[in-house]
Formats: sequence, structure tokens, C-alpha cells
Amino acid sequence: MNLPLNIDFTGKVVVITGAGGVLCGTMARAFAQAGAKVAALDLNEDAVKALADECKAEGYICEGYKANVLETEALEKVHEAVLQDLGPCDILVNGTGGNNPRATTDNEYQHEAKEGQKTFFDLDASGVDFVFKLNFQGTLIPSQVFAKDMVERKAGCILNISSMNAYTPLTKIPAYSAAKAGISNFTQWLATHFAGTGIRCNAIAPGFLISKQNKALLFNEDGTPTARSHKILNGTPMGRFVDGEELLGGVFFLCDEKAASAITGVALPIDAGFAAYSGV
Repeated sequence: MNLPLNIDFTGKVVVITGAGGVLCGTMARAFAQAGAKVAALDLNEDAVKALADECKAEGYICEGYKANVLETEALEKVHEAVLQDLGPCDILVNGTGGNNPRATTDNEYQHEAKEGQKTFFDLDASGVDFVFKLNFQGTLIPSQVFAKDMVERKAGCILNISSMNAYTPLTKIPAYSAAKAGISNFTQWLATHFAGTGIRCNAIAPGFLISKQNKALLFNEDGTPTARSHKILNGTPMGRFVDGEELLGGVFFLCDEKAASAITGVALPIDAGFAAYSGV
């Protein structure tokens, strides 16, 4: 791929969780292409092993590891494997996250709810709990495990994945919105907590991207935009969705110890202007 910035990560060990997915898999490939030694982590072992094989075939350094970011003991074992294979972590990208239908309402507004539809009062507590664990604890636990390497060497970078939901919550997805707001807050907390250790902690807040998970919500079967898509695009000054590779410039910038040496505790919107627009 064409990298957005000419930043050399040669010698850096980059650990990326959620690398079995499209977005974080793209980040893993980009870091590997920029010279980093990449540890691609995901619960889907086949996906990260295939990713590692593709990178190696192109002459880059990447290893895939099966990892459950919600199990500390298991993640510690992965950490040991990464240390042995690649070395101590320099950059951690906490990419694991997502929503769950059990924590989503069928309608945007309660007064529009019809019989048989899932309302706020029908949200599954276990689904809400899953969303919070996956997003928040799925960021906290890897940070606990891999930031130890950075503290010992008094240098490093943690990059979290926030969302447009963290600024203003979207309708239908209360748990995901609240969890991502927690990620932005946690990013600031980590930045302060680690400020004296040489570790910087930032986040990116992606705008609306088209993925396998949300394609059915954004497009009808005939390929035309849904009503929700029209709302999103009408609220986006650039009038379009964000492409996954457009995240890479912000990712590289925030992870570069020279370019962003004094930047910590920020969540960078990469959203085609969505967060800047009031709707009027």
C-alpha cells in the first residue's frame, strides 16, 4: 500500500490487538511496511496467522498470536511469546472493540417504538456488560500487560481507538457510545499516569467507515444508502464516509516519537468533519 507518511519504524516492536479485523489488519500491514516488527493479536488465530504469512511473503516482519484481551493470564503468556520472538513492546495499538445487538435498540426514539421492537427497557444487561468489557477492559488489560516493557525502558507509545460516539452519542447504541467515551477518558488518565515514565498515550476517533459489521445498516440490498446513511452524510461536511486507510496518517503521526513527542492525552478525530459540524 502507499503509506501516508515517510516515517521509519525500523527496530520498533508494535503490538496490535484486534489485528484479525480489516482496520487493525491494515494498520499491522502499514507498520510492517514501515519497518516495524509487528505482533498481530486477535482471538481469530487463523486471521492473524494469514496476515503474518502475507507480510512475511512481502519481506516484512510480522507474527500472529491468538489472544483474548479479556484474560490477563493468557495475555501474559502471549506477552512472553512476543518478547521471545520480537522483543519488548515499543508501541501498543489497542484495536479490539465493537458493539453487540443485545445492547442496541431498534428505534432511535422511545415514542416511535412499536410493539415487538426492542426498546431501551429491553436492553440485555449481559449484552451491555459484554460491550463495556470488550471495549474498556479490552483496552485496559493489554495496556497493563504490554506497558510494563515501556516503563522499564522509559519510552513508548499507547494508541487507543475511540470513536465519534465519544463526542456525542449516537442513537440506538447507548452501551457502545458510553464505552467509547470511557476510552477517551481513559486515554487522558493513562497519559497523566504515565507522563513521568516517557510513555505517551493518545487515541484516534474514527468517523463513519463502511465495514462488514455495519454495511447492512448503511446500505439497502439494492446498494442505495439507508435513511441512517443519509443522516450521517448530511451531518458530514465532506459528504462521504471515511476510508480505513485514511486512518493511517493519524496513527503514524501519533505513534512517531519525534513528530508527536509533546503530544499525549488527545483523541484525534479522523471523521471528514463530522465532529465539527453543528447541523446548521
